Amino acid sequence: MPDPPTVSTEKFSTEEYAARIGAVRSTMRDRGLAALCLVGPENIYYLLGLNHQGYFAFTLLVLPLDGPPLLVTRAMERATIAAQAPTAAHLTFGDGEEPAVAAERAVRQATGAGDRVGIERGSMFLPVSVWDRLRRDVDDVEWVEGSGVVEAVRAVKSPAEIELVRQAAAISDRAVQAGLAVAGSGVTDRRIAATVYAELLLTGSEHPGFPPLIRSGGALLHEHVTGPLDHVLSAADCLFLELSASVGRYHAPLSRMLHVEPVPTGIDRAAELAIEGLEAVRAALRPGAVAGDVYAAWQQVIDTGLGHSRYRRHHCGYLVGIGFPPSWVGGGAVVGLRDGGDLVIREGMVFHVLSWILGQLPVDYVVSDTVVVTASGGELLTATPRGPTVVR
Repeated sequence: MPDPPTVSTEKFSTEEYAARIGAVRSTMRDRGLAALCLVGPENIYYLLGLNHQGYFAFTLLVLPLDGPPLLVTRAMERATIAAQAPTAAHLTFGDGEEPAVAAERAVRQATGAGDRVGIERGSMFLPVSVWDRLRRDVDDVEWVEGSGVVEAVRAVKSPAEIELVRQAAAISDRAVQAGLAVAGSGVTDRRIAATVYAELLLTGSEHPGFPPLIRSGGALLHEHVTGPLDHVLSAADCLFLELSASVGRYHAPLSRMLHVEPVPTGIDRAAELAIEGLEAVRAALRPGAVAGDVYAAWQQVIDTGLGHSRYRRHHCGYLVGIGFPPSWVGGGAVVGLRDGGDLVIREGMVFHVLSWILGQLPVDYVVSDTVVVTASGGELLTATPRGPTVVR
């Protein structure tokens, strides 16, 4: 069979990919790693540009300190790998073969006895069966935790990456606004969802890492649920929309609420406080700040507005960027703006900032936006109006 044609789908220059690999290898040297084994789709995409849906099957990138990366996938992905990741040595396994066998071959090609090898044990994409066999059969190396090595590098976005986030933000805004525009009494969540999906796809988004979260009625607190889509909006109902477009796998989430008349008592005050909290986070997102202090800035606004200090959230934002299903932040830990968090804020980081006030006022109110950290502070990238949206 002839080799498949090479079709470039890169959104970044060869030089940028080389710089990314160089930065990861620098960290590897600092940690004494001879190789780094990566299974997270976001990290593999970041280093090689592999953008497909085949990550549901075991995929492994072995990055040695020197020489080409080694990429392990199902054999049927040959054409995709040749087109999207031609710089990697491609090792395959058939559908009737154990992926761990190909993984072992790749590790042995990249390492020698006594080497220190990092592996992403914290990723949901590392099957226990593969990890158990690697530890058993490749027992002449020192296995160490490798989670977070690439994430630390890709936390700061390049200008080319930020441009993709900006494009995603513009599409996210359009999709939310389209959903809000079609909503009203007698309209089903399904119709709103259809409008949102169409707007995403027709204006330039690929499938996002997380589906749009569209829910109404009593489902507001079900934070990762969409639907039931056949719910019909009625008088005094509320609608929640949280979504992100994806451009080149880069995401820019936002959330908004809509109320069907009659307007709930206290909505203006609830919106004012939530927006004030969002602004406090934006203002605090400056290079050199610490995540815990950013959270504290949000908490102070909320405590003052509520008149007590009993309300707490698990975070008021988190790092966002590259995302593959099942999320727009990756299949590992969520790096959030948390109480006591020690993440140092750096220029070029991108956050989904959330200011949600639930169960504290006569009416709940949530608002969130995507913010990029600049030299002078946080810049809001999503721009849909944040005040109350009320329809008949």
